[in-house]
Amino acid sequence: MLGPMNEGQRKLIVRLLPRLALAGLFGSALLIVAGMGLYWWQLQRAPEQPIAFPHTVHAGTLAIPCLHCHVYADKSPRAGVPTLDICMVCHQSIATERPEIVKLREHYENQQPVAWNRVHALPDFIYFTHKRHIKAGIDCFACHGAIATMERVGQVRPLKMGWCLDCHRTNGASIDCATCHR
Repeated sequence: MLGPMNEGQRKLIVRLLPRLALAGLFGSALLIVAGMGLYWWQLQRAPEQPIAFPHTVHAGTLAIPCLHCHVYADKSPRAGVPTLDICMVCHQSIATERPEIVKLREHYENQQPVAWNRVHALPDFIYFTHKRHIKAGIDCFACHGAIATMERVGQVRPLKMGWCLDCHRTNGASIDCATCHR
């Protein structure tokens, strides 16, 4: 058992306590800022793709509707990645010598699907259907952002429960747990 403190020990503690508290406060603030930075970095991630697909041209300049390429978005839970057949309808004769189209054509001719890197992902316990959202009149950019202006597509919305609930409340959709959790 420790004995009583002498005057020197008390003075040392009185001098150190505020410094330790300040160091703890600074360390906590640093961790919070680092955590927020990591969250923002994750939110803004835009993975490089095996073929640089220019949404800026297709969805932007040419104003091709999302459903033209993502043909399953209004028919099934998943929007799906367009098949190479859809791409090659135009690219059999348009921009055929561009390096990214050459890559695309090689995949098509070899019947080898492109291994696209996933940009948007939800946990397995979440049931999300593009079909229901499209039928409700929710525009793609509400969740996916201004795809037509993105050089490289990245996740721009948090796609977390609170964010989804806010949207459901705003649009009068069900907020019953079983609507999204399976």
